[in-house]
Amino acid sequence: NGKPSESSSRFMAQDCTDRGLIKFSRQSQASRIAMQIAAISFDKFNALADQEAQERIRAARARLGKRAVILCHHYQRADVFRHADLTGDSLKLSRLASQSDAEFIVFCGVHFMAEVADILSRPEQVSILPDLAAGCSMADMASLAKVERAWRELSAVLDPDEQVTPVTYINSAADLKAFCGEHGGIVCTSSNAPKILEWAFARRAKVLFFPDQHLGRWSGYKMGIPMEEMVIWNPDLELGGLTQAQIAQARIILWHGYCSVHQMFQPAQIERFRAQYPDGKVISHPEAPFEVCKASDAVGSTEKIITTVKESAAGTRWLVGTELNLVDRLADEVKHEGKIVQFMGGVICMCSTMQRIDPQHLAWTLENLAEGKVVNRIAVPPHEAAPAKIALERMLAAS
Repeated sequence: NGKPSESSSRFMAQDCTDRGLIKFSRQSQASRIAMQIAAISFDKFNALADQEAQERIRAARARLGKRAVILCHHYQRADVFRHADLTGDSLKLSRLASQSDAEFIVFCGVHFMAEVADILSRPEQVSILPDLAAGCSMADMASLAKVERAWRELSAVLDPDEQVTPVTYINSAADLKAFCGEHGGIVCTSSNAPKILEWAFARRAKVLFFPDQHLGRWSGYKMGIPMEEMVIWNPDLELGGLTQAQIAQARIILWHGYCSVHQMFQPAQIERFRAQYPDGKVISHPEAPFEVCKASDAVGSTEKIITTVKESAAGTRWLVGTELNLVDRLADEVKHEGKIVQFMGGVICMCSTMQRIDPQHLAWTLENLAEGKVVNRIAVPPHEAAPAKIALERMLAAS
């Protein structure tokens, strides 16, 4: 089942081995009913053949009906994605989670996505992550302790609460979203980062952007901010490895974090593609390095990538710089129009942590729900959820 990441270990989650009092809510009842029940062990599902797992998912979903909704991110593996009720990128899924009427929100993504669903959903709704090991390495690169330390160190140079707006990418833990909510900050996604930066600069002169340096740099570049006014804060070095003069000059302070998938894309891959297919088009995700984005014909979120390719002329050839599952699915969906979609990476680049949510974990989760047993619940503590929701709602209002 894998070991949960550092971030996911903070969750108030119901593990598969837990026994005791489980609070189980039904839409037809106003109050929760306390029941002494033990969850079905995952051991019984771990060895399931894929086909049997698929059949048991369908059967459990039929029993649950509209009481459960399955949300899948575009990077989700195909054998799980096929069961999605709702799909999208992080911004779209954030909105969908807040609008769902289902009793159970089963999030086939990674831990921060399930946290967002819990924060934005109603109190009686339950957010569930089928495998607690589905974390995000980028999110783990910025911890609350390190961000608070950065804030204290910045205080030696300027007044951060007067001069710096903290902006966290949605790929971050709930406590960092709470930090932003408490310090006049906001959340962003790859869809709306430039617009969110405009919101931030309208309030304060500088931005502390975490955890993804590449998204922050590309968004700042698109706003016309000079590269020398965007500096890297290394949390392992005193004052982020910067001088006071560099901090004073900077408009965007970029956290030293990145996506391990998008970090692997290189300009040389684009050069080879253009040499072989001069009429081909290149589109990349803004989590890719700056040089890759600059060499691309278009840059955008997963939603923009999908829309751009689907709306392009028949017969267009594309090189796409984002996660492999999305690229493979997109290639299959547009091939009937004579479009060819190629993956940019020279090696397999998929979101390995999201890949942990497999049909076996989804079947286990749904069968437990059908039996009245909640497993792997993600419940953000109220003292974090309230300020985090403020930061998220600022984003939704500004988007």
